[in-house]
Amino acid sequence: MIHYLIIDDEPIAHRIIENFSNNLPHLEKVGNCYNAFEAMPFLNQNTVDLLFLDINMPKLSGFDFLKTLVNPPKIIVTTAYKEFALEGYELNISDYLLKPFSFERFVKAINKTINTIEDKNTKSVLHTPETKSDTATGFFIKGNKKHHQIHFEDILFIEAYGHYSKIYLKEEMIISPQKISTLEELLVGFNFIRTHKSFIVAKNKIKQIEGNRILINQYKIPIGQTYKATINTFF
Repeated sequence: MIHYLIIDDEPIAHRIIENFSNNLPHLEKVGNCYNAFEAMPFLNQNTVDLLFLDINMPKLSGFDFLKTLVNPPKIIVTTAYKEFALEGYELNISDYLLKPFSFERFVKAINKTINTIEDKNTKSVLHTPETKSDTATGFFIKGNKKHHQIHFEDILFIEAYGHYSKIYLKEEMIISPQKISTLEELLVGFNFIRTHKSFIVAKNKIKQIEGNRILINQYKIPIGQTYKATINTFF
């Protein structure tokens, strides 16, 4: 679990970061500070792995605050001022997010900052039952800070998402800290096929194959060149 602290004088910035972070189960907020002077005692009393740090704050700027830290945690700068990017990287920040930033850009910054350890990730998958058989109906997986029971029949397709995966179900989409290769191992022997380096689809959910793409409901999934021959053997 990565414990993060937000340091920003704008409340709306806190809400945006919190909402984005709630979709990533490896992130856990430990506090909110609205200026550097609030953050100083907080860092002395709490374990923090990652700071989301604004630059333009009253009394003491984010970079001046950063220079006071002897052993700083990982830093992702969040700012509306692109002209300070070079100075930020000279201070060894992990990434520089220019406001307003998208969820996809946020995830990219997290992936760049945090080295995900595969062994830890695989521990968050709970098989049910313990051995694969014709009676297996699904598995449990951690996502959105909960353990979800995923039924094979509900899966439409899975998309690689950096160090994470998006699992598209009939009624929802779950972002999981599992890489697509880990999920592929869970699905061996069941009704799924890899169609692209970034996609696994449920064969019985395919509505149509049209050139180099597969249609499932409203989704269009690409077929990778190296996977074409395998797909042709099934359809």
